[in-house]
Amino acid sequence: MSRDPGGDIPMRVIIFGATGMVGQGVLRECLIDPGIERVLVVGRSPTGVRNAKLTEIIHGDFTDYSAIEPQLTGFDACFFCLGVSSIGMNEERYRHLTHDITLAAATTLARLNPQMTFTYVTGAGTDSTEQGARMWARVKGKTENDLLKLPFKRAYMFRPGAIQPLHGIRSKTAWVQAAYTATWPLWSVLRRISPSLVTSTEQMGRAMIHVARAGYPKQVLEMEDINSL
Repeated sequence: MSRDPGGDIPMRVIIFGATGMVGQGVLRECLIDPGIERVLVVGRSPTGVRNAKLTEIIHGDFTDYSAIEPQLTGFDACFFCLGVSSIGMNEERYRHLTHDITLAAATTLARLNPQMTFTYVTGAGTDSTEQGARMWARVKGKTENDLLKLPFKRAYMFRPGAIQPLHGIRSKTAWVQAAYTATWPLWSVLRRISPSLVTSTEQMGRAMIHVARAGYPKQVLEMEDINSL
């Protein structure tokens, strides 16, 4: 029987970057979604989460998946939330950690799961022309463009701006978490009055699941698209 996760068959999903702030939110929403039957997390360190639907693979080389390819087949969607800040990093290093690592995973998954929907978290201000002045935006733009060329069933680029962590989710970056803690009373207000600027980890997770399940007219989703879902 062919799988059709858009119908009545529960989805099987892979998450990269599940220990990061966005990835934690996506993982939470996947685990509580009754329409998702299996969640595979691929990462360098364990999430610490225990759930009957969850399987984790601790993998060291994010440029080569040959050793675990048999475990990466049979999935309907991938939520790629792995990313690093460009602060203090030269373009070559940032390109490797952003573009090269993402494409290594995506190329492998497209070959193993051609009916997969691939969803990638980039950021507001990503430069699709790859020609702009901001280094990180050029690299993210090239990453998006190269992902959209791969033979997935569907691919979506998510470009969030400010994200409010909910349900106990915390940033691994100390100064970022401190900033969230200090400004916490403002976040709910900002989400209501500025939906084009602010979203939450819960909304991100639900929106990514929605496009994997039902699709979306746009392949590149800005903040208003994310919140509308």
